[in-house]
Amino acid sequence: MIEKRALGATGLSVSPLVVGGNVFGWTADEATSFAILDAFAAAGITTIDTADVYSAFAGKAGGESETVIGAWMKARGNRDRIQVATKVGLLPIDGRKGLDPAVIAAGVEASLRRLQTDYIDLEYAHVDDETVPQEAVAEAFDRLVKAGKVRAIGASNFPQERLASALDVAAREGFVGYGAIQPNFNLMTADRFPAAYRQFCLDRGIGVLSYYALAGGFLTGKYRKPEDMKGGARAQWLGDHFSPRGDAVLAALDQVAAETGATVAQVAIAWILATPGITAPIASATSVAQVESLLPALTLTLSAGQKAALDAAAATPV
Repeated sequence: MIEKRALGATGLSVSPLVVGGNVFGWTADEATSFAILDAFAAAGITTIDTADVYSAFAGKAGGESETVIGAWMKARGNRDRIQVATKVGLLPIDGRKGLDPAVIAAGVEASLRRLQTDYIDLEYAHVDDETVPQEAVAEAFDRLVKAGKVRAIGASNFPQERLASALDVAAREGFVGYGAIQPNFNLMTADRFPAAYRQFCLDRGIGVLSYYALAGGFLTGKYRKPEDMKGGARAQWLGDHFSPRGDAVLAALDQVAAETGATVAQVAIAWILATPGITAPIASATSVAQVESLLPALTLTLSAGQKAALDAAAATPV
């Protein structure tokens, strides 16, 4: 049985790997999504990350991922055994985006309907919004927690100084503060969530669920040169990875994979799990076979030398 991890001081316990829900209703249809979710759940991976805006970025209306997840939980009767994290702020609500209190309230109500539940385990502010006073944002989220509609709140893609000020505002006003953060963190983007920020989260009791564990598929080793991704659904997000850093990271992954007998993707996830300050990485899969290929990462132990080699590759200038 997979042991859950405490998510900072939120009171929530989450899987050591989080299911990325961005593919549901996008590159995975409902039947495939159900099979993927069943496979993760059977392995004890019961924390799912989604957002109200998935899959509006792919030209859809948004809400498709939440709808699939809600239908799956209803069909399986397992809501009490699943932790659902979703986000608000990027999907337009009555023509408005951001963290206006009315947008937050309406967005959460819409998510609850799509998820077919009366509470959300973790609700994120999807992006920071400097146009709205942090006091107003904190009060809006606090109201949702006190109403029992949200169990804990988190911040996604927040700079450290903005997370710090938001925490200070919440503490001063007596509101529930952010208990988790979701940064883009993997071997290609380690500099976006540096050691000082990770230590800040440890010091403040903030859980960290990092996204893009496999850098949109780049860290599977499938894409070695730009022409490898032609026609792929993720092509628009991978172009920047064909760089000196990308070359160094893939070379280091190949070496550690050869030494351990693991796959490149498993090594990439194991590196995140071995990084202090990370509660769990988020990874998506578009097939049951992909789910099964990710699971060995949870028991893969990297040596100090292997971790150092990967750290050095991640620090390679772009």
